[in-house]
Amino acid sequence: MTGPVLAAYEKLVEAGDIAPDAQQRAAAEKLDVLAGRLRDYRPPKEGLLSRLFGRKPANPPRGVYLFGPPGRGKTMLMDLFFENAPVPEEQRQRWHFDAFMQRVHQLIRDIRDKQARGEVWEDIDPVELAAREIMKDGWLIGIDEFQVQDITDAMILGRLFDNLFKLGAVLVATSNTPPEKLYEDGLNRNLFEPFIELLLAHADIVPLAGGRDHRLRGHVLEKRWMAPLTPEIEEKFERMWRTVIGDATPGPVPVDLGGRVLIAPRATDDAARFTFAELCERPLGAGDYIAIAKRFPTLFIERIPLLGPEERNEVLRFIHLVDALYDNRVRLFATAAGEPPDIYREGPLRGMFERTVSRLQQMRRPDWPERE
Repeated sequence: MTGPVLAAYEKLVEAGDIAPDAQQRAAAEKLDVLAGRLRDYRPPKEGLLSRLFGRKPANPPRGVYLFGPPGRGKTMLMDLFFENAPVPEEQRQRWHFDAFMQRVHQLIRDIRDKQARGEVWEDIDPVELAAREIMKDGWLIGIDEFQVQDITDAMILGRLFDNLFKLGAVLVATSNTPPEKLYEDGLNRNLFEPFIELLLAHADIVPLAGGRDHRLRGHVLEKRWMAPLTPEIEEKFERMWRTVIGDATPGPVPVDLGGRVLIAPRATDDAARFTFAELCERPLGAGDYIAIAKRFPTLFIERIPLLGPEERNEVLRFIHLVDALYDNRVRLFATAAGEPPDIYREGPLRGMFERTVSRLQQMRRPDWPERE
């Protein structure tokens, strides 16, 4: 019997919206198995007695962790699952990994502030309380583009998900990286390894290996990404900027970064223009890029350089920036010293950067940001 996720997938194939793919079909079937497990599942409710005297940890169904190279349809499959899962809408929450961790860190900061003011007992672990707050938004948790580069994230994830799973959370995640390679070569990685064990214990690991990048199927790339850096390219970039902003007069526009303010030096209400240095050579983080992406539906970035292994911070910021623009469907125009695959050819983040290249190629298509 065909489940709801596979049925939705086959409908897209029949309509010609996507090409048939055996591994995608197998992954849809795995997601249907999870959908069946969730049909009659609800986490136990937490009452006063369980808080006072403790309670038996929940035994949630195993979730799904989809991994594979960029463009293999992981996010599409997660979309189909969340659209068809037999779970009340108010019990589902869906995040990009960066935004999820931003939420977690903010919760922990708020809880520690309350502890300092005497509003919360000091001996309670803030991570445990953060997990309870997250569960209020839904016990089915979807996290897209699961990636761990930051040591602070790495140290929190094990404790956080240990509490979430005990409370009855079910995880569905996508990643470019198999679980055993998450935070590979990271500082104090041995302290992160319990999270990998938790993940293996609470999720079926489903690969989407090989195949071609479906994002590029049947599309001609448009010159929204302009390279190399020549006077002619700069003139064309200037003309595009003037065409997009029309009669508007650009000027400084503030962007609220959640307690801080970033000034977009050349912006209108709908578009902003930055240099690569202004965005990626300053101490900005994933949350800052999300705020920029939510503020401006169109972004112009000029003078993106070729980056080497020694420029790890700049590369990581650029990865987070592109993720934010992609997830928020921002229209991007850029000038660069080379084509997307040339920007970062070797270094410790090369595997992670492959997703960035794939996304940049998709974002330069004529129909972007229309959904496929």
